Amino acid sequence: MGSNVSTEQERSQAELKSQAELRSEAELRSQAELRSQAELIFQTQLKILAELKSQAVLKFLAEQEQCQTEKCYDPRDSTLTFVDREDELDFLCEGFKSRRALMSCGHAVTPTSLTKWCRRLLDEGESRFTCGQSGCDVEWPYSEVRKMALLTPEEMEYFEETSASNAMKHYFDAKSCPGCRSSLVRKETSNLSVHCTVCTANRGRVYEFCWQCLREWKGPAPRSDRCENDGCCNEPLKVLKNCPDIIFQSVTGVTGCPSIRACPTCGSLVQHDTTGCKNVVCIQCRKEFCFVCLKLTEDCLKTSSYYIPCSGGVAPRQTSIPVWKKE
Repeated sequence: MGSNVSTEQERSQAELKSQAELRSEAELRSQAELRSQAELIFQTQLKILAELKSQAVLKFLAEQEQCQTEKCYDPRDSTLTFVDREDELDFLCEGFKSRRALMSCGHAVTPTSLTKWCRRLLDEGESRFTCGQSGCDVEWPYSEVRKMALLTPEEMEYFEETSASNAMKHYFDAKSCPGCRSSLVRKETSNLSVHCTVCTANRGRVYEFCWQCLREWKGPAPRSDRCENDGCCNEPLKVLKNCPDIIFQSVTGVTGCPSIRACPTCGSLVQHDTTGCKNVVCIQCRKEFCFVCLKLTEDCLKTSSYYIPCSGGVAPRQTSIPVWKKE
């Protein structure tokens, strides 16, 4: 009897032990699976981090490469005021990569957009650097442009030479001698033949060139219409002579008025777009004049108004170009 009980107890204990071992093995397998899953998650995260790092490196390298092909500000330059704004001189939406920095007028630029804008001003004959934003007429000193545009030595040479040349042309009606490229101012505005002392000294003979066609003078002098070089003609006068008449949309009773006029103040050619009143503002000298009678607006309005014919009628086609006598 006692032997049977003992055997039963041993069997029960063996079963319990077996169940415990099974549970232990199951727990071990579960833990192994969890470790395996954790390892898989960890490896996946490492791959993701590696990919992100790789993308960041590629982006950085791309930006560095971009900055090698376009000028970029040094982010460590404490003299610049960096802002997180649009490039306000990137008129063609080229998307320059450099950080944006503030000009003295408060507008944000990149060195490349600033360089392009200032070069455009020079190519249009300007000698001063002004902001290109609408309503902002701030003039930047060249020292600021040179710094903010990160001008190269070649760009500085071009900017300085072109600015000086444009200033000479603007303020002194100067042109470059075709023989020696020195700037000359015409003393007699009615004579197209201009004497160059530099070329005369270098060549050992009198050297004169035509102010109109910029070739060595040919034929008798003085003359005010042309020299005897083939093709020498006054193109502005040719335009004034041959341009069609204008039909104003808002000014009634005006006929026979040329569509292009020479500004009575500076001589620049101005074209009316047929809309609005009869007065225009010259982009060269900023003077406002009447397109019909060619008087300055303040004088025209003494006997007329913006949308009616002038009291003196239509001024005839111009046969000479006014010379700007700057004050």
